[in-house]
Amino acid sequence: MNNNRTQPSARAVCYSRNELAPAELDKVRKFLETKLNGQIILEWKEDPEIYKGCKVEVFQPQLVNVYDWTTEGNAQQLEKSIKDAVSGTGDVLSLIKNAVDSWKPSEDAAEVGTVISAGDGIVKVSGVPGAEYGEILEGSGGEHLLVQDLHENYAGCILFSNEQTLKEGTQVFRTKKSAGIPVGSGFLGRIIDALGNPVDGKGAIKAEDYYPVESPAPGIIDRQPVKEPLETGLLVIDSMFPIGKGQRELIIGDRQTGKTAIALDTILNQKGKNVICIYVAIGQKASSVVQLVNTLKANDSMDYCIVVNASASDSASLQYIAPYAGTAIGEYFMNHGKDVLIIYDDLSKHAVAYRELSLLLGRAPGREAYPGDVFYLHSRLLERSAHLSAEKGGGSMTALPVVETQSGDVSAYIPTNIISITDGQIFLESNLFFSGQRPAVNIGLSVSRVGGDAQTKAMKKACGTLRLDLSQYREMEVFMQFSSDLDDITKRQLEYGQGLMQMLRQRQYHPLVLHQQIIMLVSALAKVLLEIPVKEINGFVTELVSYIENTDSALCSRLDSGTMTEEDRSQIIKLAAQFKDSRLKN
Repeated sequence: MNNNRTQPSARAVCYSRNELAPAELDKVRKFLETKLNGQIILEWKEDPEIYKGCKVEVFQPQLVNVYDWTTEGNAQQLEKSIKDAVSGTGDVLSLIKNAVDSWKPSEDAAEVGTVISAGDGIVKVSGVPGAEYGEILEGSGGEHLLVQDLHENYAGCILFSNEQTLKEGTQVFRTKKSAGIPVGSGFLGRIIDALGNPVDGKGAIKAEDYYPVESPAPGIIDRQPVKEPLETGLLVIDSMFPIGKGQRELIIGDRQTGKTAIALDTILNQKGKNVICIYVAIGQKASSVVQLVNTLKANDSMDYCIVVNASASDSASLQYIAPYAGTAIGEYFMNHGKDVLIIYDDLSKHAVAYRELSLLLGRAPGREAYPGDVFYLHSRLLERSAHLSAEKGGGSMTALPVVETQSGDVSAYIPTNIISITDGQIFLESNLFFSGQRPAVNIGLSVSRVGGDAQTKAMKKACGTLRLDLSQYREMEVFMQFSSDLDDITKRQLEYGQGLMQMLRQRQYHPLVLHQQIIMLVSALAKVLLEIPVKEINGFVTELVSYIENTDSALCSRLDSGTMTEEDRSQIIKLAAQFKDSRLKN
């Protein structure tokens, strides 16, 4: 069989200021036939706007190819070549010189499409059958579109803009590039939008590289086990639901139960620990993001943070791409051997934005009107968090996704999806929050699937039977209303449990260091807090920690190093008992 048969004839039009000689037209025709492997019917048309050179349009079914050899077209090609050359680092003048010396007019056609409909941030483009999923298309006015749906006759795209600038009939060009974002250390301390543009009024940011927003997750061989703790500074979490570097721990609960507060305290606790924090705000009020940034600045923590903001006033397209953009920035630092903490606040609004885009694109709705690939939406995002192997630099990216529930319903579609993707969840309960228990962590529903692997040896020894004691207290709590009829042993157990719950209450923006947490846990589990009125326990443990810090600083240093011997434990209990006796006497 002859595989070299020419394709059916295609029509081409050559535009120039003056009519080309037959020999020149024949040369153009032969070039096109060789390039397209088919017969070409070529005609000439006058175009007075062309000063020099010519432009050729080749019309094929559902496709228009443009070869621009005009003076303007060559200048645009040269400009693009120079921009590509100087996008990296190095001597700009020498890069420009090399780009000019090595430049020659391109013989690659620009695939030109046409907008057939545009509205609500969705653009349908015909004439780009070669477009790929995730590719960026560029409008004639500089607009950027992301291909999200591929059909036989058109490509469905989302527009990265809050304004609908494209109209029917507008030309759109393929870039043959995937969506990406500039990255680099210059982004530290800055607030950017989902496309990497600064929005804090501090001027442009110098990028060091350009990363795709969508990239494959590291393979198993490129990862190492989660074994280094990433401490939140919150006693209830670090003692019972520890988080390790490279882990994905879900923060879940109803609105206004302290989910963002836990994430913010975790960021504040990374000060001085060489951890870069990225906070991705999705669908939030701009005032809430400003308040969070002001808190970071007030605590001198903005220098190691990056805020990616896709607020509620931004388009669904920008809210959709924001967490992927934040992850790309995190991957840059992770690939350079740094430790990264990334917070997605929150993925419920992210799923809603994706549902909006999907329904506008005409995808079939499924459960709760979400498209069928909504699980993949978040799995391909969260799987990119990892602790890389030593051969890959040993960097890590720890993810704390936030999900909002309705009336504590963790069995809804999006919460169950993300629970199955992550390595554990911290469940915040409304009743606990409104009763004054903050952080309002539900001990029974929360879990860390990494567990003790993400704790220091000292913390493992210190937390002991804490979770079991609290579980027993929660079961016995129902009998408190009959306290007058309870025996002394049961009353003592209830008092002990109340003391533990009170100790776990912690003021916002006051994370605890390791030795403070260990002193509090060892003292409480040794029943030192008994006989202290419940309302006075928080003040008592604060004074106790200060007393031991002043009395035995060497002990605190050993605890901060992650080790605790039996002698150290005995010393803590001894000092705590001494302090308690002196306080009760006074």
